[in-house]
Amino acid sequence: MKHTRFVGLDIHKDQISVAVAESGRGGGVEYLGQIANDPAAISKLCARLARPGATLSFCYEAGPCGYGLYRQLTSLGHRCAVVAPSLIPTKPGDRVKTDRRDATMLARLHRAGELTSVWVPDEAHEAMRDLIRLRSTVRHVLTRARQHLQGFLLRHGRSQGAARAWSVAYRRWLSTLAFAHPAQQITFQDYVDAVTDAEQRLRRVEEQIQVLLADWALRPVVEALQALRGIALINAVVLVSEVGDFTGFATPRQLMAYFGMVPGERSTGRTVRRGGITKTGNSHARRALVEGAWAYRLKPRVGRHKVDRIEALPKPVREIAWKAQVRLCARYRRPTALGKTANVVTVAIAREMVGFVWAIACTVQSPKAA
Repeated sequence: MKHTRFVGLDIHKDQISVAVAESGRGGGVEYLGQIANDPAAISKLCARLARPGATLSFCYEAGPCGYGLYRQLTSLGHRCAVVAPSLIPTKPGDRVKTDRRDATMLARLHRAGELTSVWVPDEAHEAMRDLIRLRSTVRHVLTRARQHLQGFLLRHGRSQGAARAWSVAYRRWLSTLAFAHPAQQITFQDYVDAVTDAEQRLRRVEEQIQVLLADWALRPVVEALQALRGIALINAVVLVSEVGDFTGFATPRQLMAYFGMVPGERSTGRTVRRGGITKTGNSHARRALVEGAWAYRLKPRVGRHKVDRIEALPKPVREIAWKAQVRLCARYRRPTALGKTANVVTVAIAREMVGFVWAIACTVQSPKAA
């Protein structure tokens, strides 16, 4: 039987704590200390741990340090797993946490097979994901800038009347405002400029997404997902960039759990307690799905913009998209008639949307292309 050495790495910005667990139930677990977090030190560590006839299997938690360590270790011919921090088993009574304990725990759990790995994107996919998350950040900055301006106007009793916020009429109304004190006028103008700058920045990022999408390997999946109601270009790119390989999920339920859209449960004996969704998965994709689910409160129909978008898509994709419309629009009306709140109904619809997203993506995306 081939011997394997399981290496747990607790990674920080400047240093890495290292622990090794020998294979077998009786294998010892040894803490080796700390090394610098740089490629040269990691290469020396691999040479130090290597043994004739033994395989090295590394693991570390996904976090802000990214996937550079994973790529270096796999390029050296070693196995490496990037594990989900939220799914690491913990002891409720353990109140001591140190780098040494974390590295030792990772090595021991990795040997036992108790860790859940995350999907690691290639460099091109990670770059596209970074651009999509930049768009999310800019959108947040724009929202905060608008809130600052509206809060300032509210404090000074300026109301836009019947004009809808951020419409053409609202912006025209903003241009007519004047304040008696120069300090207030300067403050108001700076808030307006902050909103304008954020809007221009958001527009530039979205333009770059459209430009770079043309050369992305997963563009066919993005185009196919836009056949679904409530999913346009940005939401489709968000879903594909966050998931990547949809074929890695055997069932839609697994994808729902990955998005954190399955109900939580705390049951014991004859007592069954179910709560809201777990929200333990990918928040970027979950937000895109919930935004899209609001479109199903209307009657099923294919608008003019959708006709132009889906006419070149394969027939199976169009059939799945129409089946989703018919089912989800009806599903939206029933719980609403029973008195369920709009937010609860929308989240339930978003969870069912995941099944149709998975079906379309797996229809278009082959394992080789993924």
